[in-house]
Amino acid sequence: MATARLDYVAPWWTYWLHNFPHFNFPFQSVDNSFKPEEASYQQSLVFLACVGAVGLGLSLLLLAVYLVCLCCCCKDIDEDSKRPDTSCVTWAAVITGLLICSAVGVGFYGNSETNDGVYQLTYSLYDANHTLGGINNVVSGSLGAVETGLKQHLERLDEIFAARADYLQALRFMQLMVNNVIRELTALPDINKANVDLAAIADQTAFVEYYRWLTYLLLLILDLVICLAMCLGMAKQSRWLIITIMAFVVLSLILSWASLGAGTATAVGTSDFCVSPDKFIVNQTKDFITADVAHYYLFCSPNLQNPFQKSLTTCQRSLTTMQIQIQGLLQFSVPFFPTAERDLLGIQRLLNSTEFSVHQLTALLDCRGLHKDYLDALMGVCYDGVEGLLYLSLFSLLAACALSAMLCAIFRVWTLMGSRDKEYDDIDEEDPFNPQARRMSYNPRRSNVHSFCSYTSSMGSQASLQPPPQSTSNAAPPPEYMNQSMLFGGRPQYENVPLIGRGSPPPSYSPSMRTTYLSMTDAQIRHFGTDFQV
Repeated sequence: MATARLDYVAPWWTYWLHNFPHFNFPFQSVDNSFKPEEASYQQSLVFLACVGAVGLGLSLLLLAVYLVCLCCCCKDIDEDSKRPDTSCVTWAAVITGLLICSAVGVGFYGNSETNDGVYQLTYSLYDANHTLGGINNVVSGSLGAVETGLKQHLERLDEIFAARADYLQALRFMQLMVNNVIRELTALPDINKANVDLAAIADQTAFVEYYRWLTYLLLLILDLVICLAMCLGMAKQSRWLIITIMAFVVLSLILSWASLGAGTATAVGTSDFCVSPDKFIVNQTKDFITADVAHYYLFCSPNLQNPFQKSLTTCQRSLTTMQIQIQGLLQFSVPFFPTAERDLLGIQRLLNSTEFSVHQLTALLDCRGLHKDYLDALMGVCYDGVEGLLYLSLFSLLAACALSAMLCAIFRVWTLMGSRDKEYDDIDEEDPFNPQARRMSYNPRRSNVHSFCSYTSSMGSQASLQPPPQSTSNAAPPPEYMNQSMLFGGRPQYENVPLIGRGSPPPSYSPSMRTTYLSMTDAQIRHFGTDFQV
């Protein structure tokens, strides 16, 4: 029926997603109508989900190209400071961290919106299931009361009134009314199948939604932890921490692209349903309800006649007629047949309860209750649900791009750490101003050897020392300056800050100190051993 829908209008983003190209694996165009039972439509959604796999492949390819270029190209080193330029890496890490934090915020909002939409859908399904269950209970209870209770009372009254033809005629007329009520109640649609389907759909949807929400929540937390660990790893420059971060970044990158593909396929499929939900529901319910009944509840327009009105009116009139007949029999037959009073009162009670059930059934079969549940379900799925999926897809895309950039920054940090280690490896271990060499030259077993300064203090002032006569031996000329370990007794607490990398000249010594060193006799050398030999 071409009835205008004024109460539900599909949002613009559902039409945008609905117009996405639908292709199956032989790359043939597929109708974008929502037909989940068809294999071609299922393949089109799987084809859309493969977008995530394509994005993952491109990301890994770009990362491989960047890694090859990073290994082959020369490192940019500042000639003045002899240190690599780290400002680019720092800014790249900051930008990727901010981008991931922004993506996580978008993801939290999208996850909440999707969860709200699915919760509204399941709530509406459960409420509609409760309504349909109430209809089924009222119909089955009324049928049971009419078929068993009324017929038993009428059979006993038929035996009691066997001698009165006029009373028997009234009983035949009441039996005709009972048959009318049974026929009209039986003509109502079979609600059992719809009731079971709605309950199963609601339970399955709630189960899937819980694990979907939990999976996205863990992925969001993982991205935040990666950002914090990245900051810590760059600050400490720890190799094992960088390797751990790299492994988790690759894992999160794979999950982000996978969630993008799954979210895109789900959003497109849901949008296909939201664009034309009535057509799909009519096709799904055609086996147990007629099209006019489906349209009555889907549209609930004042111009549409209630398809159950005729049956309900017939039941109501039949029950009213039976009430009149029972009142007459109670008034005229009981004085002559006292034993009939019990059955007549039993029939009256059953008629009252059945009439109440018919009124209750009329209210339950009204379209406004089920139509409201239907609209709430559509609003939850097509507005909050699809909107949340779009935000989750945006989160997955931003996170995937940011994680790819973070991997590039991690590779660069790794090369900078390698260049720093190589710089330390290039330092001459025999350099007297190398702190590592000074630490290696320190021997605890010689910590009790007197220093040169203590020796000179015991001998008096430096001016009292007279230089000995020059030896004629072919001794090597003394070095131009003294080793720090020789001057300070090899103790690291007396060592100065290393001068490597500061452009400072070697330390200079006074002439008196040089003269004192040159004036050492052989006995003094034997006393101090080789501690002061250069």
